[in-house]
Amino acid sequence: METIFYIFHIFLFFSAISAYTFSDYINPNFTASNVKFIDNSGTFLSSPNGTFEAAMFNPAAQQTNFYLCVIHVASNTIIWSANRDAPISDSGQMNLTIEGITIVDQDGIPKWSTPPLNSPVYALQLTDSGNLVLLDRSNVSLWESFHYPTDTIVIGQQLPVGSLLSCGVSDSDLSTGDYKLRISTSDAILEWHGQTYWKLSMVANAFRDTNYMVEYMAVNSTGLNLFGSDGTVTVTVLKVVLPLADFRIAKLASNGQFIVRSFSGNNWKQEFVGPEDGCQTPFICGSVGLCTDDTTTGTSSTPTCSCPPNFRAGSNNFSACVPSNGSYSLPRACNSSLSYLKLGSGMQYFTNIYSDPVRYGVNLTVCQDLCSRNCSCLGIFYENSSGSCYVLENELGSIMSSSNSGSNLLGYIKTIVVSATTTDDPTSHSQRNKFPVAALVLLPITVFIFFMAIGFFWLRRKKKSKTKDIKLGKFNSHSSEDLSAFYIPGLPKRFDYEELELATDNFKTLIGSGGFGAVYKGVLLDKSVVAVKKIMNLGNQGKKDFCTEIAIIGNIHHVNLVKLKGFCAEGRQRLLIYEYMNRGSLDRTLFGGGPVLEWQERFDIALGTARGLAYLHSGCEQKIIHCDIKPENILLHDQFQAKISDFGLSKLLSPEESGLFTTMRGTRGYLAPEWLTNSAITEKTDVYSYGMVLLEVVSGRKNCSVKSRSHSMDESNSCGGYSSASSVAGLVYFPLFALEMHEQGKYLELADPRLEGRVSSEEVEKLVRIALCCVHEEPALRPNMATVVGMLEGATPLAQPRIESLNFLRFYGRRFTEASMIAEENENDSMLHQPPQESTPTTSGSQTAFSYVSSHDISGPR
Repeated sequence: METIFYIFHIFLFFSAISAYTFSDYINPNFTASNVKFIDNSGTFLSSPNGTFEAAMFNPAAQQTNFYLCVIHVASNTIIWSANRDAPISDSGQMNLTIEGITIVDQDGIPKWSTPPLNSPVYALQLTDSGNLVLLDRSNVSLWESFHYPTDTIVIGQQLPVGSLLSCGVSDSDLSTGDYKLRISTSDAILEWHGQTYWKLSMVANAFRDTNYMVEYMAVNSTGLNLFGSDGTVTVTVLKVVLPLADFRIAKLASNGQFIVRSFSGNNWKQEFVGPEDGCQTPFICGSVGLCTDDTTTGTSSTPTCSCPPNFRAGSNNFSACVPSNGSYSLPRACNSSLSYLKLGSGMQYFTNIYSDPVRYGVNLTVCQDLCSRNCSCLGIFYENSSGSCYVLENELGSIMSSSNSGSNLLGYIKTIVVSATTTDDPTSHSQRNKFPVAALVLLPITVFIFFMAIGFFWLRRKKKSKTKDIKLGKFNSHSSEDLSAFYIPGLPKRFDYEELELATDNFKTLIGSGGFGAVYKGVLLDKSVVAVKKIMNLGNQGKKDFCTEIAIIGNIHHVNLVKLKGFCAEGRQRLLIYEYMNRGSLDRTLFGGGPVLEWQERFDIALGTARGLAYLHSGCEQKIIHCDIKPENILLHDQFQAKISDFGLSKLLSPEESGLFTTMRGTRGYLAPEWLTNSAITEKTDVYSYGMVLLEVVSGRKNCSVKSRSHSMDESNSCGGYSSASSVAGLVYFPLFALEMHEQGKYLELADPRLEGRVSSEEVEKLVRIALCCVHEEPALRPNMATVVGMLEGATPLAQPRIESLNFLRFYGRRFTEASMIAEENENDSMLHQPPQESTPTTSGSQTAFSYVSSHDISGPR
């Protein structure tokens, strides 16, 4: 009897241990299951502060699916689950061994486990931030739940580039759903079956602060942030008013909306939701369901589901809408008997907002044929005004209908014919009808007359078209190349040549010219002012090559890059339509006779230009090297906002442009030495040109010219009393003079004299040192543009120029002086009798003199 009593007490002792919740950590050879615990909560581990628990848990109190979860205790919210796609019953177990965590069902069959670890497990710990961590004997982390997020991240957790949040199916079913949140190097993106339906960068109160590449996303007390540079730089911040809260999460909900919310006291508060319009979540009303956004309530959207015209609710209510006519069904595979059911007007589809048309300038029949030939295409949207064709592929989501939808779009859903029953659908393919005898007699005659009429009008139209083609110069080897004959995604709006003739009053107002062509001011039909650039010297390049490059340029958007609004490619005519910059180019403002630029304005221009270049080099999908950075290609808008123009156009030019471009690309005076030594051309060539421009911004004069007369100095000594190796007889090679003044610490000698003391030595030193670092002879020693932005903003320590890599400027300066004096002797004899060259980058005598220096001379001894 005593033995039985003893055994009974031992049983109670171990039962108590099994039911005990550890508040620090647990060691291997531990087993947990829901039925093993007295209170049936399944909790076996708590964080030290009691905020979080680890448990074998059944969401929504259902009794079939149990998961290993980390739970926020106060709100009973799951922030992580292990076996979300392999639930177990209440008698399944979680086993902790020295090899990690394993979850098995009631039969002992493994359902989930941690990956292979580098060393044996010593303990399992739940941190105060909610991170479940496996530790080795040295307290080194072997595995963390934070590194394997499910649908939620909490404060202290990072979601790195390349990782995903995947929604659950419902509150009770944690299985992986169809909605994903993906972090790219530039954005946070919501996707459904690989199709984008929301981007953080497009939210009104999300701001991109820098051009650094994104490394991870995190939620904190300031909002939702995308961080770069090892977390030291905020790339994008979603600014929301966040009150003090006990607990805050960012979660991808089962309905596809990404939500930031906080828990305080006993209440949840929603602080942000995206997309805000519930109808923009792809499957809110099921396949082909019509979602109407009811904004009359004054709150966030209240979607209402129905079916569009020609469709009715399927057997499962609005999980799908099916064709009203039973003779048609949605395709499940490729089928030759295709038809298209038209949707009502004022409808939109979520992918149309975030993707580009597959074709521009085509008719509806071409658009439908594109879909018919593509088995994965399930429908189209067609825009009448532009001839844009959008295709709906892979999975069909909901159709949107709201006051904000584009009324110019027409939607068509692909169907297959399942019977020969007659339909009244006007867009369907021909039906089998029995013709009366009279029709059989009259039909051939009618067809003959019809084709005779078509032939007459075709000949008349061809004659008119030929006259127009002669005017546009279309008769060349590429005259038959039709823009609708090839697929170029991302192409911006295409303008007709006649439309641009009208907008520019037959190219009446010339506002600029250069190596890429002439620029004219224009006003479009919507009253927007634009700059129309006529591209010259394109050689034999065809429309497709041109449009491919324009598609790349048109998809690049940055506040410091001039926006491309459209293009024209008719015959040999190539035109680009840009936003109009009302303050013109930097060279006119900097070197002209107008009001002097103040120092802060110069600094803002330098910073804006650096940001634009940094984006071209590292911020967009395809790296773009500008190859011709100079003041003429830096345009100014309101408040002297700098925007780089002509980026990406160097690829469009023909090789015969040697009159402007030395060796390959670029303008004399801004060319990096590697252009002239057949060295590799990288983004560091733009850095060199930027450094040269920065010196001109500091001084307010050209680097390679005589002293500007606009400076308030004694014209008898145009060098302003300078006495150095960089100035001889009024000629100054400013980069060398800047190097000499840097060596002597006399930075104010370099500032534009017109500023008259309105700038400090420290402010000038900052820009001069950055500029000299940019013009190092060795490209590897030049900083990248992201680093330049950091130095200008103060986030990166100011670098010290390397004198040994700047000595080449002394040779440049000497050659410049010699060539300038030779040019002055010959200027009145030969230079003045030469016809002006449209492609000459500058007109000053000394700049032309500098052009005399040969590639061999300018590269100097090696």
